Amino acid sequence: MEPTQTLARSFWQAIEPIHSAVYFAPEPAEAARRIGLRGYWMGYFASRVAPLGPVPPSAVTAMAYGFAPVMIERAIPDAWKFADPVVVLETRIGTAAETLRLHLGARLTATLPELDEILWQAIAGCPFDGRPLAAAWSRVARPDDPAASVWLATTILREHRGDGHVIAAVAAGLRGLDASLTHVATGAISREMIQPSRGWTDEDWQKSERRLRARGLLDRDGRLTKTGGALRRDVEDLTDRLAAGPVERLGETGVKEAIDIAAPLSRHIIDTGLLPVPNPVGAPRP
Repeated sequence: MEPTQTLARSFWQAIEPIHSAVYFAPEPAEAARRIGLRGYWMGYFASRVAPLGPVPPSAVTAMAYGFAPVMIERAIPDAWKFADPVVVLETRIGTAAETLRLHLGARLTATLPELDEILWQAIAGCPFDGRPLAAAWSRVARPDDPAASVWLATTILREHRGDGHVIAAVAAGLRGLDASLTHVATGAISREMIQPSRGWTDEDWQKSERRLRARGLLDRDGRLTKTGGALRRDVEDLTDRLAAGPVERLGETGVKEAIDIAAPLSRHIIDTGLLPVPNPVGAPRP
């Protein structure tokens, strides 16, 4: 089952790998270690929520949504004992820029200033109601460095879409793990990839399967039923509608211009092996 390829979805697909490079490149993880954060996942969670300040694990669990609470509790709040959120934020933005320059090379890096201007125009169209992660990132000062600025812009836009996706999934009655199971049931990603990276046990997985079967969303083989497929399409459609603000701000011509500049960067990030496809983020090759 493929979701409808709207302009909002195409826009996200074109820019997501630019943001997500930080999760797979070695430089950000090493920088997080240097400032005192212990292990990849402590660096991941602390860096992702750093603009919010030293938030507790319950808040991170609510915003991260698809991750097991116990996985987050191994990283937060201990992360704030080792590094101040301000330092975490500065480190993440600086190493994100370094990562893009290093892995994109001079020719593609030269296109970043033009992309930067378009993305910030798109951000001007973002409503942040009910979107805590996106709202927090939107308050981070825009850097002068185009690589850092582009990365920050893609972060605001993808968290804006991501917060909207959480709204859509919760409105459909899905818990975080339930949403992951329905994603796996589409065939777009495997259980072997998503379960370990989100920290869920086999028992957790089986409980979710039982919940979804009881609702008539999964069959006995773990596949989406007709009802489950319709629900999944509704979630994706609502996600796109909630992500329409930036697209409406740019207009069709502006969105296509952004895609034309961003897609070659994202394809390079994927084609050079920095971001694998498929991946736990769910980002395809644009």
